[in-house]
Amino acid sequence: MSSPSDAPVLPVELTAAIVRAGYYPALVADIVAAALVREPIVDHLVHLETTFDRDVVRRHITVLVLTPSRLLIAHADDHADEPPAPQDVATATTESIPLSAVRGVMLTHVVESPSTYVPGSLGREVTLTLGWGTVARLDLVPASCADPDCDADHGYEGTVTGDDIALRISAAADGDDALERALSFARELSAAIGQG
Repeated sequence: MSSPSDAPVLPVELTAAIVRAGYYPALVADIVAAALVREPIVDHLVHLETTFDRDVVRRHITVLVLTPSRLLIAHADDHADEPPAPQDVATATTESIPLSAVRGVMLTHVVESPSTYVPGSLGREVTLTLGWGTVARLDLVPASCADPDCDADHGYEGTVTGDDIALRISAAADGDDALERALSFARELSAAIGQG
């Protein structure tokens, strides 16, 4: 049986990025290290997102790690424990995707004042979307017909949407370094899946 001490040590740069994000760094580093299985790291991206749910602030961290053969995705979230227990709970999940299964890397650039765009700047915000087709969402609605007086049951119609991961990185919110890191990671991953 393996122990936590058997987990690989993360590179200094990745550990520093996890610590900088500030979301339970020891926990996040451990779940990433445990999922690596001693495989070397080619590149990484750490993204912290804060959301507001009524009067509660929730944090969510995503760590993307590119290895020679896999894309590792680690998520950790805040969850309030069920009442009456006042204790906070964090959930942490990792998913390991073979690079051969990654179907796409999409970058959406947000460019303010495109008429004065400076070549090479690529805007101040990107959304990085990754698709691998493991999970899909099915949205169904009652089907209808064009006859406004029809009350027949027409069954259901719907759409199947891949449940990809999308990370929004903004220079204004996350800093110029975070934006550059996201662009660099997207290039590395695109090159890695293009070689397959």
